[in-house]
Amino acid sequence: MRLLVTNIAAIAGIDRERRERVEGAAMKRFDTLSDAWLLAEDGRIAAFGPMSEIGELRADRTVDAGGGLLLPSFCDSHTHLVYAGSREQEFIDKINGLSYEEIARRGGGILNSADRLHAASEDELFAQASERIREIIRMGTGCVEIKSGYGLSTGDELKMLRVIRRIRDSFPIEVRSTFLGAHAVARDYIGRQTEYVDLVCREMIPAVAAEGLADFIDVFCDKGFFTVEETARMLEAGAKYGLRPKIHANELDVSGGVQVGVRHGALSVDHLERMGAEEIETLRGSSTMPTMLPGAAFFLGMPFPPAREMIDAGLGVALASDYNPGSSPSGNMKFVVSLACIRMKMTPAEALNAATLNGACAMGTSRDFGSISEGKVADFYITRPVPSVDFLPYAYTTPLVDRVFLRGEEYCG
Repeated sequence: MRLLVTNIAAIAGIDRERRERVEGAAMKRFDTLSDAWLLAEDGRIAAFGPMSEIGELRADRTVDAGGGLLLPSFCDSHTHLVYAGSREQEFIDKINGLSYEEIARRGGGILNSADRLHAASEDELFAQASERIREIIRMGTGCVEIKSGYGLSTGDELKMLRVIRRIRDSFPIEVRSTFLGAHAVARDYIGRQTEYVDLVCREMIPAVAAEGLADFIDVFCDKGFFTVEETARMLEAGAKYGLRPKIHANELDVSGGVQVGVRHGALSVDHLERMGAEEIETLRGSSTMPTMLPGAAFFLGMPFPPAREMIDAGLGVALASDYNPGSSPSGNMKFVVSLACIRMKMTPAEALNAATLNGACAMGTSRDFGSISEGKVADFYITRPVPSVDFLPYAYTTPLVDRVFLRGEEYCG
């Protein structure tokens, strides 16, 4: 199957070097080619160039971009989009002044979602998650990581991960799966946290590995959740089964999560609302991708991560949605890019690099996703005609994604 896209005002996000990630000053470049065409063959990008040099290209299907931009699909490296129901009552609690920690202490938050997930069947969870997957695809996401963590028991964690596997098998979007049994201490184990960590290490992880349900392991290493020592123990248990770490860190406090993540070769450390010079220095020279979730900071009224300081120190950073029912009920990566520009003073180029190539790197998928490069998977979207690439984050709520292509075929779901 050969797909030819013509009359593209500009292709943006070109990377002829096929880099794994971009860091520091290099994040300011989001290379473009004006008045262009792109050819995809058998689901991968075969070639692209200026319309003046299109020649006699042949294709099974030709699409006129109508003067829109063509960009690589968003790569959303941190979501919790398999969940049951919603938590709008907690939204009201936050408006009335309760903090994230106070809601959690009252039995809300993650434990609320765990109760609802326990009562839902696998088919019900799959149906609800499928609607969210269709939503994010239509908004331009082509590669996504999905976590468990609302099960908090072996059976319910496996149920969540099986739903994620069904999503991977049912949709053209690229999916990575993360086991997050250590999202919180299960209700039955409150006051017996060490026993819950034992359960994660001795029962949950082997059961997940036996069915091959996860690519990664994650731990919520933060104030009121799991300690550095408990986190290290669970990461070491996961490593024995080939599960690479991804860490929730420094959302609520300077927790030591960044340091323990880097020590254990974490693919990413995520949240980072509370960051200092020590954490930035720890990340310098490491392979760990700092990943920021501005949608959660926005929704919870928390400080935004210090993106400017991290980039100016030479780090690469990624952006993700944190799509979940309690602290970031949105998978709109275009809005995430806008928040990064407006509230974290990232340039549009930096934010788009963070939401594409570096997001792919935070999932270990940047060899195939995250940029417009010959040989990569043909995942991209075409916008309505707009004045420039910078217009995307500027028009922060305007729906500009017009057509979506995954694996070289138009998505019409």
